[in-house]
Amino acid sequence: MKKLIIVSLVAMACLSGLAETQALFNGNNLQGWHVDVPKMDKDPNLKSPFIVRDGLLVSLGNPKGHLISDAVYQNYRLEVEYRFSAKPGNCGVLVHASTPRALYGMFPQSIEVQMMHQNAGDFWCIEEDISVTNMVARRGPKEKWGVSGKKARRIKNLTENSEKPAGEWNTMVIECLGDAIMVWVNGDLVNQGFDCTVAKGQLALQAEGSEVEFRKLQLTSITAFSVRL
Repeated sequence: MKKLIIVSLVAMACLSGLAETQALFNGNNLQGWHVDVPKMDKDPNLKSPFIVRDGLLVSLGNPKGHLISDAVYQNYRLEVEYRFSAKPGNCGVLVHASTPRALYGMFPQSIEVQMMHQNAGDFWCIEEDISVTNMVARRGPKEKWGVSGKKARRIKNLTENSEKPAGEWNTMVIECLGDAIMVWVNGDLVNQGFDCTVAKGQLALQAEGSEVEFRKLQLTSITAFSVRL
């Protein structure tokens, strides 16, 4: 198995013309993003689950769907500050997203970095794949692995108790470089993967049943991971 040894890599140009650092949320509107909510196709009177409230980007949780970046990104550090404003629940940040509604007519093809309470930092494979060390222990028997349907798509994170209680702000940092992804939650390294089947794509935030507030979405281009292991 390939070992994840973090080394300096030469960055390829970001497909979106990425500046060195940029805020992906301006505090006023959802410029740079678009909503994909399947139920809104049939009922245009449904309100979008993604709103701006008091300077925060809010995922109301329902109807379920995704807020997807217009731009495609590659080789970056994404810093996300979020909280479950009412009670702990479920949400996620999707990286390297591409084909919309590729899974269950809902989820875009991607690698999900889980935000679900007590599981923040798990990887979920959505029609894409990634490897980690101790794969069997963290994903289950190899014969059950897969990237679609009821296959073993979840890869458990490395830590416990990295998250803060509901109502408090969490910081999640996701670094994507080449075919590798590293994730920190509140300063703890919670996951690291390699041999990802995709190295670029859109970003997406979920509406998945729980209200979540975001106060920071900042992306910086990188040529190396921020730590060396």
